Amino acid sequence: MMSNGSDPIRILIVDDHPLLREGVESLVSKQSDMTVVAEAATGREAIELFRLHQPDVTLMDMRMPDLSGVDAMTEILRDSREAKFIVLSTYSGDVQILRALKAGARAYLLKGFLRKELLDTIRKVYAGRKRIPPEIAAQIADHAGESNLTEREMDVLQSIAGGNPNKLVADKLRITEDTVKAHVKSILSKLSANDRTHAVTIALKRGIIDL
Repeated sequence: MMSNGSDPIRILIVDDHPLLREGVESLVSKQSDMTVVAEAATGREAIELFRLHQPDVTLMDMRMPDLSGVDAMTEILRDSREAKFIVLSTYSGDVQILRALKAGARAYLLKGFLRKELLDTIRKVYAGRKRIPPEIAAQIADHAGESNLTEREMDVLQSIAGGNPNKLVADKLRITEDTVKAHVKSILSKLSANDRTHAVTIALKRGIIDL
C-alpha cells in the first residue's frame, strides 16, 4: 500500500544497536512502498527525530540507555496522537508486552522474527490495523486473569532482585521488616513462586522488573 496513493510509507527506526538498524534499513530499502526517513539510537533522539520528520510508522526498541521505548512513545503521543508504533523487542514477557500496548504500540514483534514478519506488519499498521503474533498473544493469554503485583510489591521485588535481605529492603523503602515479609508472601502467591529467587526469575522473564 502506498501513502496517499503514491508516496512511500515513511519509517523512523529507533534502536540502540547499529547492526539492527542497518538490518532493518536493508530490508526496508528493497521495498518500493517504504522508505527510512531517520534512525535514532536513544529514546530522546527518537522524540526529536519524530518531531522533525513526522514518520508514518515508528519502529521502537523497548530498552535503550536513556529513555525506555514506553516513555518515548508516551512523550511522542502527547503531541502526535495519530503516531503509529511497532515495538521491537527481544523480550516476550506478557507484562512487558501489555505495557507497550497500553502505551500506544499497534504491534509487538520479537527481533528474531523481523525478517519474516516486519514488512507485512509495517503495511498493516500503516493501514490502521494492529498486529500481535500468535506466540505473543499466547504469552498474554497464559496469564490473563491473574492478580497483578501492586507498585509497592514491584518495588520490594526489584530490591530483592538486587540481592538485598529483608532489613535492607525495609530500610530502602522506609517500611518495616514485617511489611516486607507480608509483601513477599503476597508476591510468591501471585507469581506461584516457590521462593524469593524463583519469584525474581519469573518476574524477569515476564518483564515485571528489570535488572
